[in-house]
Amino acid sequence: MADTNQSKPVVEFPGGDAPSELQITDLVVGDGAEAVPGGKVEVHYVGVEFDSGEEFDSSWNRGESIEFPLRGLIKGWQDGIPGMKVGGRRQLVIPPHLAYGPAGSGHRLGGKTLVFVIDLLDAS
Repeated sequence: MADTNQSKPVVEFPGGDAPSELQITDLVVGDGAEAVPGGKVEVHYVGVEFDSGEEFDSSWNRGESIEFPLRGLIKGWQDGIPGMKVGGRRQLVIPPHLAYGPAGSGHRLGGKTLVFVIDLLDAS
């Protein structure tokens, strides 16, 4: 397991209108292994709602990173993490159609644009 020696990020609230397409911004470019489509990743992350800036989830708050195959995640993560390198920190702004679908989809985050800051700890 990699140790980035980073602490929980403060998500910079983007402001303005929510984007209609995925926005990817590298905050720190890593120099380790590269995440690949369909691969497995270990990450720390923070998620906030675009409109309110309210945090809805954070692996940092649970005190442990999580590991999973990309194919099991929302489309915004499947599209936004590949190409990222271990040691990197990336911000993804994900519109509803690449997150949890439209409002009324049955998910509490349906219809919402989401902002994630993701630290890539490992990729295989």
